Amino acid sequence: FLVASLPLLVAAHPSISTRQAATKITVDLSKTYQTMDGFGISEAFQRANLIVNMPEPKQKALLDLLFSTSTGAGFSILRNGLGSSPDSSSDHMNTILPKGPTSAQGTPSYVWDGKDSGQFFVSKKAVEYGVRTFYANAWSAPGFMKSNGNDANGGTLRDEWKQAYANYLIQYIKYYIDAGVPITHLGFLNEPDFTASYASMLSNGAQAASFMKVLRPSLDAANMSNVQIVCCESTGWSQANSILSGIRSAGGEQYLGVASAHEYTSRASSSLSSTKHSWQTEYSDLNGGWTIAWYANGGSGEGLTWAQTYYNAIVNANVSAYIYWIGTQGGNTNEKLVQVSGNDYQVSKRLWALAQYSRTVRPGAVRVGTTGGSFRTTAFRNRDGSVAVNVLNTGGSAASLTVGVTGFATGNATSYLTDSSNDFKASSLSVASDGTVSGSVPARAFLSFVLVPLVASNSTG
Repeated sequence: FLVASLPLLVAAHPSISTRQAATKITVDLSKTYQTMDGFGISEAFQRANLIVNMPEPKQKALLDLLFSTSTGAGFSILRNGLGSSPDSSSDHMNTILPKGPTSAQGTPSYVWDGKDSGQFFVSKKAVEYGVRTFYANAWSAPGFMKSNGNDANGGTLRDEWKQAYANYLIQYIKYYIDAGVPITHLGFLNEPDFTASYASMLSNGAQAASFMKVLRPSLDAANMSNVQIVCCESTGWSQANSILSGIRSAGGEQYLGVASAHEYTSRASSSLSSTKHSWQTEYSDLNGGWTIAWYANGGSGEGLTWAQTYYNAIVNANVSAYIYWIGTQGGNTNEKLVQVSGNDYQVSKRLWALAQYSRTVRPGAVRVGTTGGSFRTTAFRNRDGSVAVNVLNTGGSAASLTVGVTGFATGNATSYLTDSSNDFKASSLSVASDGTVSGSVPARAFLSFVLVPLVASNSTG
């Protein structure tokens, strides 16, 4: 009787079943955890040019795939690389200050090319899709501001150039704001614990705090009080805790807006030692051979593997944002979500695994409690009043589910399924007289329920 009015959907979608022998999942709205800022990607190091150069209609299809909240992943955060290189050779991100003044107090001659390694175009398009969180992240200061005279190979920011570097970052933000792109977050370091042959700059916690004491008042003076400082993009979770400890000891946490880290050297297994929102801002399977598989053998690039990675960061580390390293890229590794080759592209299941969260859990959603079942289950209350319940089944057997929300009157409900055969497949659900909804989660599958209240609030996600 559950879906008697939807026979075609039942035939096409195995996630809908009767309530017999169902596992009951109960959502407790009174038990709250972190507030979500969103999910996203980067198109740094000229990867954005793959989108810029994609001919229509595939360019729009690719943008839809990344940012559409009705047909794509609905990503809500874009992390832009703030360039420091004097040229655009290879995949370098060019700086807006290719030639430095003769001294730190000298007048800078900024150069804006209107492209920003393709990121300017993608950012403006993202705004059209409703993206409102833009994170400008510098890998390094320009070389002339650093101890090694090079934007690559590590080195540190020289003390006398702190104010000039702050001004430089602010000027970059102005170019975007003037074009209607709201830069909401700013990072001045990337992997400060790692000396890379590309753009990189080293820092410990005390050095980061010292710069934030210059950057924060400079942002405020430039009418950018709403721009949050993000720090410090460490290579791993443990490394982030070390630099955050140094920031606290140096009295710098008050200037911090978001605590950030990557997962390359240590995973997001617990909350970062900060009172601020925590973001996982970069991670991917850098070396695994390209795969679009959801599940084959538990490989490092498979969609089901990454669904668990996203879940662990959200639940165990209480992250408020998860940003996959690269959205689009060429080559034959899993570094990206979408593989671009010439004028064509392939979509990995890693994208659809993240879409199970990004489409159903919108910015401002609050994670809430759940009980029942042995699945990897999360639940969120969105700002529009809807409740998202995300059920990840990593086992080899399907299971019937009944989902209910205590003290919540469900008006209508939809389920979304990603597995080997489906990419965020939507199905309408019937609501029982007790307000619950039911479905069946297939083996090794990700099923999300979105329950809309009888009377929704006026706010939107």
